[in-house]
Amino acid sequence: MYGSSGSSPVKKVTVPDLRARKGGEKIAMVTAYDYTMARLVDEAGVDMVLVGDSLGMVVQGLTTTIPVTMDEMAYHCRAVARGLGHAHLVGDLPFMSYQVSPQQAVESAGKLMKEGACESIKLEGGQEVAEHVHRIVRAGVPVVGHIGLTPQSVHALGGFKVQGRGQDGAEKVLADAIALEQAGAFAIVLEAIPPDLAAQITELLSIPTIGIGAGAGCDGQVLVCTDLLGLARGHQPKFAKRFANLGEAAVDAFTAYVTEVRAGTFPAAAQSYKPNAAPVSGRHPTATADDFDAPLALDLWH
Repeated sequence: MYGSSGSSPVKKVTVPDLRARKGGEKIAMVTAYDYTMARLVDEAGVDMVLVGDSLGMVVQGLTTTIPVTMDEMAYHCRAVARGLGHAHLVGDLPFMSYQVSPQQAVESAGKLMKEGACESIKLEGGQEVAEHVHRIVRAGVPVVGHIGLTPQSVHALGGFKVQGRGQDGAEKVLADAIALEQAGAFAIVLEAIPPDLAAQITELLSIPTIGIGAGAGCDGQVLVCTDLLGLARGHQPKFAKRFANLGEAAVDAFTAYVTEVRAGTFPAAAQSYKPNAAPVSGRHPTATADDFDAPLALDLWH
């Protein structure tokens, strides 16, 4: 009943698999937003794929993630899900889809699982959303927490700034991490916090931590696909290492295409189909009223 119909099923990464990686082999996570990118990262052996509400900035060109809607998240999650055979799919709950109440959080998590084909959800916040996380987990939905720099709170934080500085800041992030673990989260994203604090949290928790701008002491790392590939233009975060420079390669390819189209050298014979065996007559057939079945045409309107 629950078996795969394929001849050689791919081993899917599950929540228990990821929890078992705590303190062991590092978890590689990538943020992606469409089917094509999902297939590529899955082929590369990525463990987790996050469809982040960062799509508002990366895909839609917005300045923050705040305007992203649940329907937009579900749409992109569905597209990514179709491209994954191995990686575990996590979907972001967008701004104000869970903050109002634990009940709203459960309903939104369920929507993203049902309509977005996600295998777990991620939400931002610590102690203030612990009850929400608890209720979502009780409903059977695995949860990834997200603390430190939380982009949905960019205005409250005064911008995209490093969090956890100083004694008070560090203690708050630490308390947030403990609250999320106790609420039932199976992993936590630590964003833009000092590496020593991230290492301390990682050592303290029994669930995996996934860092982004949090140093090498976490149980895993996550990067946005466009940053990783060098596709992003303009400012790039300090933590976003470019493993390729595909942005320049893409511009070069588009420039070559424009040049060949304008010169008439594309398409060449290699990009064209075979010509007809015999030339056409050149006569243009003219239709008359007798060529149409008037009664039948009238019947179509009744």
